[in-house]
Amino acid sequence: MQRILIIGASSAIAQATAREYARSGARLFLVARDAARLETIAADLRVRGATADGYVLDANDTAGHAAMLDAAWAALGSVDLALVAHGTLPDQAACSASVGTSLDEFATNGTSVIALCIALAQRLQAPATLAVISSVAGDRGRASNYLYGSAKSAVSAFTSGLRQALNGSGVNVLTIKPGFVDTPMTAAFKKGALWATPEQVARGIVRAVARRKSVAYLPGFWWGIMRVITHIPEFVFRRIKL
Repeated sequence: MQRILIIGASSAIAQATAREYARSGARLFLVARDAARLETIAADLRVRGATADGYVLDANDTAGHAAMLDAAWAALGSVDLALVAHGTLPDQAACSASVGTSLDEFATNGTSVIALCIALAQRLQAPATLAVISSVAGDRGRASNYLYGSAKSAVSAFTSGLRQALNGSGVNVLTIKPGFVDTPMTAAFKKGALWATPEQVARGIVRAVARRKSVAYLPGFWWGIMRVITHIPEFVFRRIKL
Protein backbone atom coordinates (compact mmCIF):
# COMPACT_ATOMS: atom_id res chain seq x y z
CA MET A 1 0.00 0.00 0.00
CA GLN A 2 1.60 3.23 -1.17
CA ARG A 3 1.60 6.20 1.19
CA ILE A 4 1.14 9.38 -0.80
CA LEU A 5 1.10 13.06 0.15
CA ILE A 6 -0.49 15.38 -2.41
CA ILE A 7 -0.19 19.14 -1.92
CA GLY A 8 -2.56 21.10 -4.12
CA ALA A 9 -4.94 18.16 -4.16
CA SER A 10 -7.83 20.12 -5.66
CA SER A 11 -6.02 20.80 -8.94
CA ALA A 12 -7.30 18.82 -11.93
CA ILE A 13 -3.99 17.03 -12.48
CA ALA A 14 -3.64 16.18 -8.79
CA GLN A 15 -7.17 14.79 -8.64
CA ALA A 16 -6.61 12.64 -11.72
CA THR A 17 -3.33 11.37 -10.28
CA ALA A 18 -4.95 10.58 -6.94
CA ARG A 19 -7.62 8.56 -8.74
CA GLU A 20 -4.91 6.53 -10.48
CA TYR A 21 -3.37 5.61 -7.14
CA ALA A 22 -6.75 5.05 -5.48
CA ARG A 23 -7.33 2.05 -7.74
CA SER A 24 -4.50 0.22 -5.98
CA GLY A 25 -5.76 1.11 -2.51
CA ALA A 26 -3.21 3.80 -1.72
CA ARG A 27 -3.21 5.74 1.54
CA LEU A 28 -3.56 9.40 0.60
CA PHE A 29 -2.99 12.57 2.59
CA LEU A 30 -4.53 15.45 0.68
CA VAL A 31 -3.70 19.12 1.19
CA ALA A 32 -5.74 21.99 -0.26
CA ARG A 33 -7.03 25.36 0.86
CA ASP A 34 -10.78 24.79 0.32
CA ALA A 35 -12.14 22.57 3.11
CA ALA A 36 -15.44 21.69 1.45
CA ARG A 37 -13.84 20.82 -1.87
CA LEU A 38 -11.15 18.84 -0.10
CA GLU A 39 -13.70 16.65 1.68
CA THR A 40 -15.60 16.05 -1.57
CA ILE A 41 -12.40 14.91 -3.26
CA ALA A 42 -11.42 12.70 -0.33
CA ALA A 43 -14.86 11.08 -0.26
CA ASP A 44 -14.65 10.30 -3.97
CA LEU A 45 -11.23 8.69 -3.52
CA ARG A 46 -12.47 6.56 -0.64
CA VAL A 47 -15.22 5.18 -2.89
CA ARG A 48 -12.53 4.33 -5.45
CA GLY A 49 -10.61 2.25 -2.89
CA ALA A 50 -8.19 4.65 -1.23
CA THR A 51 -7.76 5.68 2.36
CA ALA A 52 -7.89 9.48 2.24
CA ASP A 53 -7.36 12.15 4.88
CA GLY A 54 -7.56 15.89 4.27
CA TYR A 55 -5.66 18.86 5.63
CA VAL A 56 -6.60 22.48 4.95
CA LEU A 57 -3.68 24.76 4.12
CA ASP A 58 -2.88 27.54 1.68
CA ALA A 59 0.55 26.60 0.33
CA ASN A 60 1.59 30.26 0.53
CA ASP A 61 1.42 29.93 4.31
CA THR A 62 5.00 28.77 4.56
CA ALA A 63 4.89 29.07 8.35
CA GLY A 64 2.24 26.34 8.32
CA HIS A 65 4.22 23.86 6.23
CA ALA A 66 5.92 22.14 9.16
CA ALA A 67 2.67 21.44 11.02
CA MET A 68 1.09 20.08 7.84
CA LEU A 69 4.04 17.75 7.24
CA ASP A 70 3.93 16.62 10.86
CA ALA A 71 0.27 15.71 10.36
CA ALA A 72 1.01 13.89 7.11
CA TRP A 73 3.73 11.76 8.66
CA ALA A 74 1.54 11.07 11.70
CA ALA A 75 -1.31 9.91 9.45
CA LEU A 76 0.76 7.89 6.99
CA GLY A 77 3.65 6.71 9.16
CA SER A 78 6.01 7.56 6.32
CA VAL A 79 5.70 8.91 2.79
CA ASP A 80 6.56 6.97 -0.36
CA LEU A 81 5.55 9.73 -2.77
CA ALA A 82 5.12 13.45 -2.21
CA LEU A 83 3.47 15.28 -5.10
CA VAL A 84 3.63 19.08 -5.08
CA ALA A 85 0.87 20.13 -7.47
CA HIS A 86 -0.50 23.51 -6.40
CA GLY A 87 -0.37 26.61 -8.57
CA THR A 88 -2.23 29.27 -10.49
CA LEU A 89 -2.20 30.53 -14.08
CA PRO A 90 -1.81 34.29 -13.63
CA ASP A 91 -2.93 36.96 -16.06
CA GLN A 92 0.24 38.41 -17.53
CA ALA A 93 -1.27 41.83 -18.16
CA ALA A 94 -2.32 42.09 -14.52
CA CYS A 95 1.15 41.05 -13.41
CA SER A 96 2.81 43.56 -15.72
CA ALA A 97 0.65 46.32 -14.24
CA SER A 98 1.33 45.49 -10.59
CA VAL A 99 4.48 44.65 -8.68
CA GLY A 100 2.34 43.26 -5.85
CA THR A 101 0.39 40.94 -8.13
CA SER A 102 3.61 39.75 -9.75
CA LEU A 103 5.21 38.94 -6.42
CA ASP A 104 2.09 37.21 -5.14
CA GLU A 105 1.84 35.02 -8.22
CA PHE A 106 5.57 34.25 -8.15
CA ALA A 107 5.21 33.22 -4.51
CA THR A 108 2.36 30.85 -5.32
CA ASN A 109 4.01 29.23 -8.35
CA GLY A 110 7.64 29.46 -7.29
CA THR A 111 8.62 30.41 -3.75
CA SER A 112 6.03 28.28 -1.92
CA VAL A 113 6.94 25.26 -4.07
CA ILE A 114 10.62 25.66 -3.28
CA ALA A 115 9.87 26.04 0.43
CA LEU A 116 7.93 22.77 0.40
CA CYS A 117 10.70 20.99 -1.50
CA ILE A 118 13.26 22.05 1.10
CA ALA A 119 11.10 20.79 3.95
CA LEU A 120 10.21 17.55 2.19
CA ALA A 121 13.83 16.81 1.29
CA GLN A 122 14.65 16.90 4.99
CA ARG A 123 12.02 14.24 5.78
CA LEU A 124 11.80 11.85 2.84
CA GLN A 125 13.77 8.63 3.05
CA ALA A 126 14.78 6.06 0.44
CA PRO A 127 13.21 4.90 -1.79
CA ALA A 128 10.71 7.79 -1.74
CA THR A 129 10.01 10.13 -4.65
CA LEU A 130 9.50 13.87 -4.51
CA ALA A 131 7.47 14.77 -7.61
CA VAL A 132 7.01 18.44 -8.42
CA ILE A 133 4.81 19.90 -11.14
CA SER A 134 6.65 22.57 -13.08
CA SER A 135 5.77 23.41 -16.70
CA VAL A 136 7.16 23.60 -20.21
CA ALA A 137 6.60 27.35 -19.75
CA GLY A 138 9.68 27.35 -17.53
CA ASP A 139 11.96 26.28 -20.38
CA ARG A 140 11.85 29.70 -22.05
CA GLY A 141 10.18 32.97 -21.17
CA ARG A 142 7.38 34.05 -23.53
CA ALA A 143 5.66 37.43 -23.69
CA SER A 144 2.24 35.90 -23.05
CA ASN A 145 3.13 34.37 -19.65
CA TYR A 146 6.65 35.28 -18.60
CA LEU A 147 5.78 35.79 -14.92
CA TYR A 148 4.37 32.26 -14.73
CA GLY A 149 7.24 30.95 -16.84
CA SER A 150 9.87 32.56 -14.63
CA ALA A 151 8.34 30.99 -11.52
CA LYS A 152 8.29 27.58 -13.18
CA SER A 153 11.84 28.09 -14.41
CA ALA A 154 12.90 28.67 -10.80
CA VAL A 155 11.12 25.45 -9.77
CA SER A 156 12.78 23.46 -12.56
CA ALA A 157 16.24 24.81 -11.72
CA PHE A 158 15.72 24.18 -8.01
CA THR A 159 14.53 20.61 -8.46
CA SER A 160 17.44 19.93 -10.83
CA GLY A 161 19.89 21.04 -8.18
CA LEU A 162 18.03 19.22 -5.42
CA ARG A 163 18.06 16.03 -7.49
CA GLN A 164 21.82 16.29 -7.80
CA ALA A 165 22.20 17.06 -4.10
CA LEU A 166 20.15 13.99 -3.15
CA ASN A 167 21.90 11.68 -5.60
CA GLY A 168 22.97 8.58 -3.71
CA SER A 169 20.43 9.08 -0.93
CA GLY A 170 17.83 6.86 -2.55
CA VAL A 171 15.31 9.70 -2.75
CA ASN A 172 14.35 10.53 -6.33
CA VAL A 173 13.34 14.03 -7.41
CA LEU A 174 11.02 14.09 -10.41
CA THR A 175 10.36 17.34 -12.29
CA ILE A 176 7.06 17.14 -14.16
CA LYS A 177 6.67 19.46 -17.15
CA PRO A 178 3.17 19.37 -18.60
CA GLY A 179 2.35 21.22 -21.80
CA PHE A 180 -1.16 22.49 -22.54
CA VAL A 181 -3.69 20.73 -20.29
CA ASP A 182 -7.48 21.12 -20.50
CA THR A 183 -8.36 22.10 -16.92
CA PRO A 184 -10.62 24.68 -15.27
CA MET A 185 -7.63 27.07 -15.22
CA THR A 186 -7.46 26.95 -19.03
CA ALA A 187 -11.20 26.90 -19.72
CA ALA A 188 -11.05 30.16 -21.69
CA PHE A 189 -8.30 28.95 -24.03
CA LYS A 190 -9.01 27.60 -27.51
CA LYS A 191 -8.06 23.93 -27.56
CA GLY A 192 -6.17 22.07 -30.29
CA ALA A 193 -4.15 18.97 -31.11
CA LEU A 194 -1.43 19.77 -28.58
CA TRP A 195 -3.82 19.77 -25.64
CA ALA A 196 -3.93 16.86 -23.18
CA THR A 197 -6.46 15.83 -20.55
CA PRO A 198 -5.60 15.72 -16.83
CA GLU A 199 -6.07 11.94 -17.02
CA GLN A 200 -3.40 11.62 -19.72
CA VAL A 201 -0.98 13.68 -17.65
CA ALA A 202 -1.81 11.68 -14.52
CA ARG A 203 -1.01 8.39 -16.23
CA GLY A 204 2.29 9.89 -17.34
CA ILE A 205 3.07 10.94 -13.77
CA VAL A 206 2.38 7.45 -12.44
CA ARG A 207 4.67 5.93 -15.10
CA ALA A 208 7.44 8.46 -14.43
CA VAL A 209 7.29 7.83 -10.68
CA ALA A 210 7.42 4.05 -11.18
CA ARG A 211 10.41 4.36 -13.52
CA ARG A 212 12.14 6.83 -11.17
CA LYS A 213 12.64 9.32 -13.98
CA SER A 214 14.30 12.66 -13.39
CA VAL A 215 12.26 14.80 -15.77
CA ALA A 216 8.97 14.01 -17.48
CA TYR A 217 7.56 16.11 -20.31
CA LEU A 218 3.86 15.28 -20.52
CA PRO A 219 2.73 14.31 -23.05
CA GLY A 220 6.17 13.19 -24.20
CA PHE A 221 6.11 15.04 -27.52
CA TRP A 222 6.66 18.28 -25.60
CA TRP A 223 10.31 17.28 -25.13
CA GLY A 224 10.88 17.71 -28.86
CA ILE A 225 8.82 20.88 -29.11
CA MET A 226 10.75 22.52 -26.30
CA ARG A 227 14.10 21.47 -27.75
CA VAL A 228 13.21 23.44 -30.87
CA ILE A 229 11.88 26.45 -28.95
CA THR A 230 14.87 26.69 -26.61
CA HIS A 231 17.32 26.58 -29.53
CA ILE A 232 15.79 29.48 -31.47
CA PRO A 233 18.34 32.33 -31.37
CA GLU A 234 17.28 35.19 -29.12
CA PHE A 235 17.40 37.80 -31.89
CA VAL A 236 14.83 35.68 -33.78
CA PHE A 237 12.80 34.57 -30.78
CA ARG A 238 12.08 38.09 -29.56
CA ARG A 239 10.23 38.82 -32.82
CA ILE A 240 7.97 35.76 -32.54
CA LYS A 241 4.51 36.16 -31.06
CA LEU A 242 4.02 33.29 -28.57
